[in-house]
Amino acid sequence: MRIEQARQNTITDLEEIAGAGALAHEEGYFEKCLQEQKEGKRLVFVIYADDAPAGYCILNFQPLYQPFRTLDIPAIQDLNVAPDYRRRGLARALVQHCEDVARDAGFTTVGISVGLHSGFGAAQRLYIKLGYIPDGAGVTYDRVPVGRMEMRPVDDNLCLMLTKKL
Repeated sequence: MRIEQARQNTITDLEEIAGAGALAHEEGYFEKCLQEQKEGKRLVFVIYADDAPAGYCILNFQPLYQPFRTLDIPAIQDLNVAPDYRRRGLARALVQHCEDVARDAGFTTVGISVGLHSGFGAAQRLYIKLGYIPDGAGVTYDRVPVGRMEMRPVDDNLCLMLTKKL
């Protein structure tokens, strides 16, 4: 297993991993991510298992979630491991790699979000095992806190924001 920073020639790998997990990204998503990587706004990592691209994630230094931006907390985002490679510790390795990079860059806390429906059950358990705790702002929808009695669909945008001290 090895983790590398994504490059222009890995876009096809990233798209294949996302497609294997039935994730839909807008056209040009990975090109935009790599452009923002060049600008220092984020880092995109690819994990390889058996010399095959198996997963990826992003360490975003300018997350949309305002409390993370205000407190200068980078966010681990878009963690994705292809179905054939799950339950082999790859997601854990990607998260820990992002934590190490954030720590080495001088950050003392890192954030991550997790969806609330059952499709995110494995991620929910993993993040808790890795020491992440809710940030205390409650549920968010598209990175905006949901107020009491507000109604939101239970989809991939309904999340709980978590943090971990490094």
